[in-house]
Formats: sequence, structure tokens, C-alpha cells
Amino acid sequence: MSITVEQATEALKTIIDPNTRKDLVSGRSARNVRVDGGHVSVDVELGYPAVSQVDLIRRQVVDALSALPGVTQVSANVFQKIVAHAVQRGVKTLPNVRNIIAVASGKGGVGKSTTAVNLALALSAEGASVGVLDADIYGPSQPMMLGISGRPESPDGKTIEPMSNHGVQVSSIGFMIDVDTPMVWRGPMVTQALEQLLHQTNWRDLDYLVIDMPPGTGDIHLTLAQKIPVTGAIIVTTPQDIALLDARKGLKMFEKVGIPILGIVENMAMHVCSNCGHTEHIFGAGGGERMAKEYDVEYLGGLPLDIKIREQTDSGKPTVVAEPDGPIAAIYKQIARRVAVRIADRARDMSLKMPSIVVQKT
Repeated sequence: MSITVEQATEALKTIIDPNTRKDLVSGRSARNVRVDGGHVSVDVELGYPAVSQVDLIRRQVVDALSALPGVTQVSANVFQKIVAHAVQRGVKTLPNVRNIIAVASGKGGVGKSTTAVNLALALSAEGASVGVLDADIYGPSQPMMLGISGRPESPDGKTIEPMSNHGVQVSSIGFMIDVDTPMVWRGPMVTQALEQLLHQTNWRDLDYLVIDMPPGTGDIHLTLAQKIPVTGAIIVTTPQDIALLDARKGLKMFEKVGIPILGIVENMAMHVCSNCGHTEHIFGAGGGERMAKEYDVEYLGGLPLDIKIREQTDSGKPTVVAEPDGPIAAIYKQIARRVAVRIADRARDMSLKMPSIVVQKT
């Protein structure tokens, strides 16, 4: 009894990708289903970084197809392919950066920079090529968080090479100034510095560039919306009402300028006592989830108020690299996969593939 391609395809419809929450056929991941006697082969293309997920999905495919009568061998090639996706209208994408993720908060002190760096490291751990742009010109913190010191090299006197550590490329004004030097700059100088950091850094073939935004909704945010090709934004908040009030302003700002919200991350969602294990919602409970429902965006996850997150980030080894197999790193990685899946669901950017059409008088 020989199996048909249609039967194999029907079997693949029963496999739900745990990250996209769609079956492999409707999610357009299953490609090139081939049948040769009792041998079935299939390619499974994942549009998000998924090093930790490949073996799981491959086993699901092999098990589902092997259960069909007449199948004697299954070849499942599961791989990731990250492409550029659409950005706001009228803004050109960067040639060496496929997708830009803005990590923002309406208020300072909610753990935005910590979220940005761990998100970048989680995407990198899942197999993506990742960069971090520290756009907080007045208070750059990424050099310290990533344990990087020194000055970047400039091969031609016009551009700079990104610094790197823990597998991610980094550009920050913090590399150009002394640690204790205040940035006493007006808005135009700040926005010019941001554009230079973005366009004059020699980024090397990035799947994702994570931008650590300054708090608020000021000049840098307006520049980001008008001149920088942003694939999507993440809003970071804490549960208390005063933080949510400002987070709403940040969310509405991105909506007004046509940048999609990828989701909300809630920091300090709960505190677990290190002595007795008691869980307490110090800053309130469920604020981020309620905000997500109110604005119909995804609640990406909540992180605990944990001393290790602070200690590890201050030491230059954020949680995702300090304890890669720990429970908090697992939350960051799950958030990173959801963000990548949300991006993969967006329309692909075709601007670099479309030919320029010039009309001339003849």
C-alpha cells in the first residue's frame, strides 16, 4: 500500500507549531512534501529563530508521518529562515538589517534596558544574528550591561565597527564618552546622534536590531517614527497604575505613527521570597494583562522582581547568558520567540526586490 502526497499533507495538518500556534500546513511552514514509495520527505521552514525548537518539531513530524500505513522512512528537514518584514510607509529599510525592534516604556525605572538586552541575547541564543542599538543618549547603559568597554574602531574615519560580546553586536554613545560625562545636549543633537549611530555603524548581516529606547515620548521617538524603519515595538511596564498610565502614552504614540505593537512585557510582576518562597504582588497584579486586553495587543509575559536579574545585569552578564537554563532565562526566551513569531506574521518587505521603474520621454 503506497501513501500519497495528500495523505502526508493531511498528517502534517495535525501538527501544531507550539510557537506560532498554527498547524504546519495552514501556517505555510511545511514545504516540498514528496513521496517515493514508502519514503516521505518534507521541508519545514520556520520564520523565527528556533534552535531550541527544531528537534521538538522534527520529532513531531517524524512521529505523525511514520504512523501512516505504508510509510517506512521519514526525512524531515526543519530549518529557520528569517527575512525582512514591512515597516512604516515611506521609510527605507537598511541593507544589513532585516528587522528592527524598538523596546520602549513611557516611564523610566521599569526595567526597559534590562528587557532589551535579555531579549537580544535570547534571540541570539535561538540562532539569530542580533544587534543592540543603545538609543538612550542621556543615559546609555548597554555597555555596562553587556560588559563591554573601550572605543569602537573606525576603518575609514566615517563609520564605526560595532562592539560585541555574548554573541551580539552593539553600538552606543556610551562607547564615545567617559562614564561620568553628562550629555548636556539639546533635542536636535540627540536625534542626530541617534541617526549616526544607526546609519554609520557597520552592522554585519543582522536578523534583528533591538533598539533600547529612552523613556518618554520625545524627540528621539519622533525621529524613530519618521526616519528609522521599525518592524514593531515592545512596551515595557510594571503593574502599578502610574507606570501603566505612561505606558499607555507610549503605546498610543507608536499606533499614531504606524508602528505596530508586538506586545507588552510586564516587569516586577511578582516577588518570590528567597527564604520562604512566598509570592507577593508588591506593585499590584495583572496590570500589564489588563492593558494588553484593553488595546488588543499580546501580553508577551511577566517577569519576577528578582535580585539575580539586577546582579547579573550589573555584572555584564545578563540573565540569559548567566543562567541560560534557568527559569527566568526561559521566560525571556519564550518572550523572544513570541516577538519573532509576531514579526514573521507580518507582510514581507519587498522594497529591495522590486525593480526601480523610470519613465523617460522618447
